[in-house]
Amino acid sequence: MISNPFGQLGEVPASTVEKLLQDLQTEAQHQELLDVGYELYDSPVGQLLLAATPVGLVKVGFEQTDHQSTLQDLASKVSPRILKAPSLLDPVRKQLDEYFAGKRKDFEVPLDRRLSHGFRKLVVEQLSRIPYGQTQTYAQIANTLENPKAVRAVGSACATNPLPIIVPCHRVLRSDGSLGGYLGGLAAKTTLLDLESGTHDLFT
Repeated sequence: MISNPFGQLGEVPASTVEKLLQDLQTEAQHQELLDVGYELYDSPVGQLLLAATPVGLVKVGFEQTDHQSTLQDLASKVSPRILKAPSLLDPVRKQLDEYFAGKRKDFEVPLDRRLSHGFRKLVVEQLSRIPYGQTQTYAQIANTLENPKAVRAVGSACATNPLPIIVPCHRVLRSDGSLGGYLGGLAAKTTLLDLESGTHDLFT
């Protein structure tokens, strides 16, 4: 049961609230009033917030970033017309299931890259070219982008990557081979690298 915030109507069954939300989502999509749909996804590296626009997946948020803050950021930068819309994220959830089961190496969902700009956008595009199971260093990416002095800027771009896991910033290491940072936490980065190296089965 979910408490009615207006009090006087008593408690409303959770199933009724869920049905009302589904109807609202359907009607909003029908009238083209839904600009951002989101869903929560429980993964081996913590609960993720997945958000999509009509263009494609626009945001993957880690739990430690705080999902409410992520939604507020999306409202500010994309649109305040946001609703929970699980069906919109079904293809992404399916592919994440396959990835974490070790059955998928590449994601094939449309992406909305509007949250990346300038040099950071170039870095994020380069991240997508790092093959599954391989790593590159921040310096290598800076060199590839013909800007060898921009190592820190590459690190900043990875730290603000709006589409982690799908766009694999976890495949970027320091030049000495150490992990460097990761917006989902170093434990998550280690888990993802171990999964891709085949040294860690998440489901055994």
